[in-house]
Amino acid sequence: MHKANFITTTFSVLLAATLFNLSAGAASYRRVWVPANIDHTEYDRLLRTYVNKRGLVDYRTWKRNTKDSQALRSYLEQFASGSEKIASGNGEIASLINLYNALTLESILEVYPVESIREIDEVWTGRRFTVGGESVSIDDVEHGTLRGLIGWRVHAVVVCAARSCPPLQPYAYDVETLDETLDAVTRLWLGRIDLNRFSPSENVAEISKIFDWYEADFDAIGGVAAFLAIYAPERHKRFLDPKNVRIRHLPYHWGLNDQSGVGNEYRRGLF
Repeated sequence: MHKANFITTTFSVLLAATLFNLSAGAASYRRVWVPANIDHTEYDRLLRTYVNKRGLVDYRTWKRNTKDSQALRSYLEQFASGSEKIASGNGEIASLINLYNALTLESILEVYPVESIREIDEVWTGRRFTVGGESVSIDDVEHGTLRGLIGWRVHAVVVCAARSCPPLQPYAYDVETLDETLDAVTRLWLGRIDLNRFSPSENVAEISKIFDWYEADFDAIGGVAAFLAIYAPERHKRFLDPKNVRIRHLPYHWGLNDQSGVGNEYRRGLF
């Protein structure tokens, strides 16, 4: 059976087909196929051990623990198989989100200490990983695959190890609770006052630069203003008028999301 026949998702096929080609140069991204039945248990344990409630990672301790460093690599090795049994639906989506975040963590741990992920040469495009028997990049996971499957929701869950990223959650995404978790994590992201700020009295939303870079992705939900009306903190959103809200984008801090403070003073990517 052709691999495409395995694709089933709770999201509309039309939305997936449209969003898959949103970004310029999307044709250069590879579609990533993940094996079915990936066991996320050990990855979940690692996140609960090294990621705090703020989404910051204890890279220093993790790297020093050779057993747990190997545990992350062993988790990623599960994705390498070119098995004919391909993940589908929410199982595929949960695995892809976990894969993106785990590849990012592995990329940081390999070179830690590093001030920013942007200091790693071609980290998103040049570094290659074997997934489903194919050589893929981190960008292939996000732009070649996940954006096509879940659209704007991807921006709340993939975490590129920067301080201005949505917070990395201290648990692995799970197929059984995926829909509820995607919704909850989106609300948590919007509720972080260091990442998004709202002034209802002035009808102003100062939000992540992500909403500027990927503005078109939010057209599927009616635009960024409509998105904010749904997902902004309850205490704010009823005062925000989607028709007239003034949107400003906060500087993006590319310093490492490290618990020890490594990357806190990184300024090269603050814009």
